[in-house]
Amino acid sequence: MPDYLITGVGGQGTVLASKMIAAAAINSGFNVRTTETIGMAQRGGSVVSHVRVGDVIYSPMIPLGRADALIAFEPIEAARCLPYLSDRGKLIVCDTAVGTEQADAGQVLDYLRYSVPGAVILPGERIKALSARTLNVTILAAAAEYGMFPFGAEALKTVITSLIPQRYWEMNNLAFGMGREIYSEIVGRH
Repeated sequence: MPDYLITGVGGQGTVLASKMIAAAAINSGFNVRTTETIGMAQRGGSVVSHVRVGDVIYSPMIPLGRADALIAFEPIEAARCLPYLSDRGKLIVCDTAVGTEQADAGQVLDYLRYSVPGAVILPGERIKALSARTLNVTILAAAAEYGMFPFGAEALKTVITSLIPQRYWEMNNLAFGMGREIYSEIVGRH
C-alpha cells in the first residue's frame, strides 16, 4: 500500500493536508499511520508529514527511497525530501518558492523535472489567486485527480467538512474544484 510524504513550510497547511489524506483513507477502509517532523520555526520552517496506508504498518516514518508519492507545497522543500521518493514514485509540486529562496526556484524546478520524469508542476500564482490559505487543498485535489490515492477525489473532498471550520467550507470547496481543473489542464497540454 502507498506511502505519502507531504512537505512545505510552516503556515502552508502541511499537517492539515496529511490529516485530510489520513481521514479519507480511514473513511475508505484503510489502516493509516502518520507523523510529522516540524522545523525550528512554526512559520517558515520546514514541515514534513509522513502518511502510510496499508494492512500492517510497523512505523509511521517512511524510510528513504520508499515514498510512493511526494506532495510538495514548495519546490525547495520538494528537493530536500526527494531522497525519500522511490524510483517509481510520483511528484506533484507547486512552482512558487517561499521566502528568500525564490531566486533559486527555477533551477530547483529544473532539477525536480530531471530527477522525476513526469513530475507535475502546478502554477502557484494561479493557485494563490483564489487564496494562499487554500494552497494545500488545491494541491491535494490535483494529486487526487492525478490518481495518487487509493480512494477517489470525492472521498478526499468529503473530509473538508470534518476537518475545516464551517466558515471556510465554501472557499476550500472552490479550491478543491480548482485543483482538479488545473491538473486536467496541465495533463491536457502534454
